[in-house]
Amino acid sequence: MERKVEYIEICPECNSKSLTKDYERAEIVCNDCGLVIDEKIMDMGPEWRAFDYEQRVKRSRVGAPMTYTIHDKGLSTVIDWRDKDSYGKDIAPRSRAQIYRLRKWQQRIRVSNATERNLAFALTELDRVASRLTLPRNVRETAAVVYRKAVEKGLIRGRSIEGVAAASLYAACRKCKVPRTLDEIADSAKLNRKEIGRTYRFVSRELSISLKPTTPIDYVPRFGSELSLSGEVQSKAIEILGKAMSQELTSGRGPTGVSAAAIYIASVLLGERRTQREVADVAGVTEVTIRNRYKELAERLDIEITI
Repeated sequence: MERKVEYIEICPECNSKSLTKDYERAEIVCNDCGLVIDEKIMDMGPEWRAFDYEQRVKRSRVGAPMTYTIHDKGLSTVIDWRDKDSYGKDIAPRSRAQIYRLRKWQQRIRVSNATERNLAFALTELDRVASRLTLPRNVRETAAVVYRKAVEKGLIRGRSIEGVAAASLYAACRKCKVPRTLDEIADSAKLNRKEIGRTYRFVSRELSISLKPTTPIDYVPRFGSELSLSGEVQSKAIEILGKAMSQELTSGRGPTGVSAAAIYIASVLLGERRTQREVADVAGVTEVTIRNRYKELAERLDIEITI
């Protein structure tokens, strides 16, 4: 008879949540009253031990995790381009021709129809743009999922693959709160800004992707990090932006320009001064924009700045 596995999170005796799984005795014990809640539990981990990362990689017998950034989700076998066997030894010369043929057919089998060819090209393009923007893994995975949904609904027809991939990446950035402007996406993808914006609006409407507009506060950590500003300056900039948003001073203004102005004000107030040119280069706006925005903020929020 198969034993049903239940995940117990609370002690039935004293209602304590402080439980310990003792794998040596195969028991779950309450730390407060000492009650043995369950016994003969199964250890779902590996049977081997590893004391560093190298040992863990060497002893593991599973492949890479599934990923949406590869057209076949990384589940197919890949024959390495190097002529080495599983032990790292050189393959005998008489076997290399056979390995070459196997490698060639493996590449052909991995991409077998038009949809897979589309995905293979688009996800490669998506990964290239994401690499240029130094985006984290979760953003790439989210963008790949958005693109796959667009393919399933037939939204690619009549539009460039590169445009839909860039629009998916922009949507993923906003969804994961890793703000990148349309100009940055367009520059990295080598595409027209209007085309990406138009495609993004179409895809988000058809896939029912509802995202809140980015706020100036979203850009502060990124700009502050690129300017090597301390956490205190970034906190001050967020405080200034919070007051500005409460008074609706950011309405109708570009979020990057307002964020850059707040960072400039905070850097001056806390003695970590950065020039308007330095802030403008990082934020991708002009010095004139920063001057206009910081004067508005300083005047409306009663901030005295000594230039």
